[in-house]
Amino acid sequence: MNKRNSVFANLAISYISVVLVIVLLICSFFYIYFSGNYKEELRSKNQLMLENTARTIENTVLERVQQIYVEIALGQTAELHLLSGPAYQSNLSKMLDLQEVLKSKAASNSDIVQAIHLYSPEQKVMLSSVYGLKLGADQGDGAAFFAEWINGMSSNKQGSLWTRTRMVSQDIFSSLPGSNDQALITYAHSYPFQASGDNSDLFIAIDVKEQAIGGIIQNMMPSHYESSFVLDRSGKIITGTYTGELDLEGSFGTGITQAADKEAGSFTDTINRIPYVISYQTLPSTQWKIYNAVPANSFYEQSIVVQKLILGICLFAILLGLVLSGILAKVNYIPVKRLAGKIRDLTGPAPEHATNEYRLIDTAFIRLNDKVSSLEDSLQASRAAALQNVVLNMLQGGYTGEELAEELQCLGLAREYSQYCCLLLSPAEASARLSSRNIQAGTEQLIHRLEAVSPQNSRLIAEELPDNKLVVILCTDAADEDLLSQLAGNMLAESRQQLGLGVQIAWGTWVQALDEIHQSYNEAHILMKYGYFLPEISVLNDRLLLKREQCPDEIPQALLTKFKEKLQTRQLPDIVQAIRQLVTAMREGPYAADYCHFILANTVFVYSDYLRSVRHKYPASDHPDLYNQYTGLNHIRHFEEWLVDSVSAFTDRMEKRNSGRAVTSIESAKQYIETHLPDDLSLETVAARVFISPKYLSRLFKEEVGTTYTDYVTGRRMEQAKLLIENNNMTVEQVAETVGYGTTAYFIKRFKEMYGCTPGNYLRSTAEQA
Repeated sequence: MNKRNSVFANLAISYISVVLVIVLLICSFFYIYFSGNYKEELRSKNQLMLENTARTIENTVLERVQQIYVEIALGQTAELHLLSGPAYQSNLSKMLDLQEVLKSKAASNSDIVQAIHLYSPEQKVMLSSVYGLKLGADQGDGAAFFAEWINGMSSNKQGSLWTRTRMVSQDIFSSLPGSNDQALITYAHSYPFQASGDNSDLFIAIDVKEQAIGGIIQNMMPSHYESSFVLDRSGKIITGTYTGELDLEGSFGTGITQAADKEAGSFTDTINRIPYVISYQTLPSTQWKIYNAVPANSFYEQSIVVQKLILGICLFAILLGLVLSGILAKVNYIPVKRLAGKIRDLTGPAPEHATNEYRLIDTAFIRLNDKVSSLEDSLQASRAAALQNVVLNMLQGGYTGEELAEELQCLGLAREYSQYCCLLLSPAEASARLSSRNIQAGTEQLIHRLEAVSPQNSRLIAEELPDNKLVVILCTDAADEDLLSQLAGNMLAESRQQLGLGVQIAWGTWVQALDEIHQSYNEAHILMKYGYFLPEISVLNDRLLLKREQCPDEIPQALLTKFKEKLQTRQLPDIVQAIRQLVTAMREGPYAADYCHFILANTVFVYSDYLRSVRHKYPASDHPDLYNQYTGLNHIRHFEEWLVDSVSAFTDRMEKRNSGRAVTSIESAKQYIETHLPDDLSLETVAARVFISPKYLSRLFKEEVGTTYTDYVTGRRMEQAKLLIENNNMTVEQVAETVGYGTTAYFIKRFKEMYGCTPGNYLRSTAEQA
């Protein structure tokens, strides 16, 4: 083999290439991330400083000005009302006092307030902390200095306004040259507080020094003071030192428009061909925005150190990568060399086309693949078992969405659908077991047939379950009940054709993911449980059955005990009637399926226990297991027929057996008990009346009636007591005495043991049913 084509050379070249690519990518990432992150951090610090400045202006200037207004409006109510009307002329002394209050307020807040004015739009009179009482304030000398806020409030639909910064002379009535001008911002508010400007009795105006706001900006952002300014809602300048150098309204027009509806942020704009980063923050009480413009290159200059550091790390990483590449190439080549040597030992000299170790290994794998292919053919035969296992796990909720996505190919699904529904098919005849050998081929044909006739844009997955039912999963893109009904009809027809038997079908709710199909299956399984009680219904899709499954109601106790009571009388018509009433209650009542099955099993056990109690003997060739017979019945109609037939055969055998017994003695004892329920009915007393021994009478009751003598007497007394209670014309004490109980408490105890409720509760339930 040529050394240039060896695996070691190829590995070394590959590792070096990978190292170079990875190092370049990582360094590029670090350069982009750290440079951008550093610049973003600088922007964030700039924005935070702007936010703190805005909060300070809000707290120390704007909110204080509004607080001064509130103090004047609430503290000088009477004087303000005088000024708003003509009464001020006769109360000049009070006007002087009011002026002193205004002077005091202005003096105590002189760091931010220049003057406070009160103006009556109706009287055209103004009272100022600086200029005193001035009539016709909207005209004459100095009117121009008040015109902006007076005219603004007179047409304002709101209760307050802030003016723009304007230059006002300290003496507005003097035109002497050299008088000092001062930048002021006026806050005007209506009085009363709730009134709008155009409907106000009085305007309260407070002249705020522009330098108060500018001073805060200079103190909070000394390095950015020269590049900071404040604009009002319309984009007019309130304060700032940038107005002369930059055309704010023109240069920043686009950015200011973008920021109009935002509370805070930043944007990039070009001013005089120089890129700037402009940050802004809103003052909540005035909706002014404070802006700060910083040249963009100031952010980049501070990131040069980071760039140099990244370049150094890049060079070091390349050097380290070259060293590691050689080491890794050597380490990885050793097992490849060892594997190639093992292949040579097993297969002999290398083929001519195997120019290096990789070619040699590739040739060995091709040979191995041929052997694996033969194994795949044998494994294909087990695909059916794998499919059944996947379906069973789906129905048990054993898959997550990601796991099921890997099993789509096994299920035969080319893609995922948006809606899924599970249908369940069960044989309607006791002999129709889908797993029976005589119809196994028919079942497989039915499965293939259903999968082949999938509706348009849909897919069917059919599989036989261990409990002899057939599950069909409908995969489609739209939930359609008509499609389910059509599919159910096809399944009924196919099952009759392929299997030659009737079936019952139920389906669950639609689900949106295949990993939720167990929910649809559980619902279909619940509906199918009621197929036992409704064998005449082929398609079980009544959603009321789901509510029945959650119903806590129980069959009335009287109906449950009636079969046992009538069984003891051995009167076949009464027993058959009790059986049919119980069956009808289960079919038509709101009772849950599992509860009904429990009652049926309990009925079988009661019947079996009674047969043992009377020492019933089957013919020599017939020793049935009643419970096994019951579990083999496919639906409740078969149960009814089976139980009636069994009871009929039992009564016939008992009648034949009793032909040689002392029926007269039993009947005489029963007649005496029936007519003497209030009297002493001890075993000795009644035995003496029918002229037999107490021991023999007890044995006859056990053998012929199937119960003890005491239980029989108690049952007859309780039956009579129940009839007397239903008539509702006797008290409990009277009923107890009438049926032979001297103690009412003992009667109540025995009644509750037999019927599960006290006589009083039974009386109330009888009245409610009536």
